[in-house]
Amino acid sequence: MALFGLQRFERICLVAFLLCAATGLWFLALALTGSSATVSSAAASAPRRYREFSHRVKAHQKQCSECHKFPTGNWKQVRQGEAAFPDITEYPTHESCLQCHHEQFFNGRPPAICSICHVSPSPRNSARQPFPNPVEIFEKSAKGRSATSDFRVGFSHQKHADALGQNSSLRGATAAAHARPQESTCATCHKLYQPEGDSGKEFVVEPPASNGENFWLKKGAFQTAPRSHQTCFECHTKGGADIPPYANNCAACHKLSPAATEALDFDPKIASKMSNDDRIMLYRWRRRDSSGTFRHEIHSETKCTACHSLAKMDTADVRTLKIPVMSCGGEGCHVTATTDEGGALNYEIDQRAADAKFQCAKCHLTLGKKPVPPSHTAAITALKGK
Repeated sequence: MALFGLQRFERICLVAFLLCAATGLWFLALALTGSSATVSSAAASAPRRYREFSHRVKAHQKQCSECHKFPTGNWKQVRQGEAAFPDITEYPTHESCLQCHHEQFFNGRPPAICSICHVSPSPRNSARQPFPNPVEIFEKSAKGRSATSDFRVGFSHQKHADALGQNSSLRGATAAAHARPQESTCATCHKLYQPEGDSGKEFVVEPPASNGENFWLKKGAFQTAPRSHQTCFECHTKGGADIPPYANNCAACHKLSPAATEALDFDPKIASKMSNDDRIMLYRWRRRDSSGTFRHEIHSETKCTACHSLAKMDTADVRTLKIPVMSCGGEGCHVTATTDEGGALNYEIDQRAADAKFQCAKCHLTLGKKPVPPSHTAAITALKGK
């Protein structure tokens, strides 16, 4: 009887032990799960500055060569064969980041900071996002489709127009521009993008029937500009044309964009309706600060310098790129001395005077809702005095 009691006591103790052990393991599992969730949550809610790299952060405004090495080791793989040339085509190494971000590199599963460069950060996947250069490869990636640059390119049109027209030592793609008059050198870098020509297709994307007379983007609205280092490096390379600044001097051209202060004549709602993800078109359109509806193709007989002042243009300063409304005036054009002479600007200013809600739509998408600027009325006044 005593033996039976002892065995029963031992069984009770064993059950109690197993229950305690199971409970302990459950709490341990909960703790571990909670810890993992906490880490993941922390990574997900990490400050945005650790998910996106910005050159605007003061600590990041170093000499470019402290992080970027020219050329990177993969330049012959990114561009193949004769198309390849020494360039920066890869992200900096971990050493560039660890100097300041050691803590962020070991915080989270995976660390949020890794997603800046890596597609799916893990010990088994070291694949990187495409580097922003070459841009034609980068823009095909998920990151590239929505990315915006911290920089604008500082470029003197006047210096280059003079050089292309006079300097017979230039080579490569620029050779065709040698000894040209200043006006014709524009075509060396700028081409009409998606012209209508004889295609019979007027619009970039066919508008829906419900669009009526509302604005819809037509072909031939924009001019292209060089988007690759290739054009620049043909001259600015040691051993080539040997014209400074050289290819390894990034800061000579790449300038941090100033804070946006200029109103733009771009309506994202219209662009969205078009369902067109053409990055070249959208890039040019989003930067229109004079006329969002302007179409270069139907103005092809007008000299570039009739609207663009090369001496004043500084591509790093958007204020110098704005087209003066006076360039739209003159005989048979859009600004006339009187409305009876057919000036579209005259007509729309008269309509605004009669109805404060009238929206100027001949040239504008969004700016036409704003008050008529003094420059517009001054343009008409100037023509009356002639």
